Amino acid sequence: QVQLVQSGGGLVQPGGSLRLSCAASGSIFNINAMGWYRQAPGKQRELVASFTSGATNYADSVKGRFTLSGDVAKNTVYLQMNNLKPEDTAVYYCAADQRRSGIRYWGQGTQVTVSS
Repeated sequence: QVQLVQSGGGLVQPGGSLRLSCAASGSIFNINAMGWYRQAPGKQRELVASFTSGATNYADSVKGRFTLSGDVAKNTVYLQMNNLKPEDTAVYYCAADQRRSGIRYWGQGTQVTVSS
């Protein structure tokens, strides 16, 4: 079993920055991919950034503004969000895939609101 605990998020003005954190615990050794999703009201859940097979990928809407990184020693991944826009407002979720079991684990989600 894998547990993902998120922190960060909040209210920020357009052009501001936030950093989201996701700490993993439990049976983390077989995790082969991690990423960040977001879901805005009335919209489908969207993949924002992911790390799989040694490559980092970003949605076109966040390229150049968001950066996915990790601290292996702390079993934590981060999403640095810069130059935030109102359209970035959503609930953000971290996710971890365990290929051997075919299970996707989810964090609890955190609200990001970008408003003036």
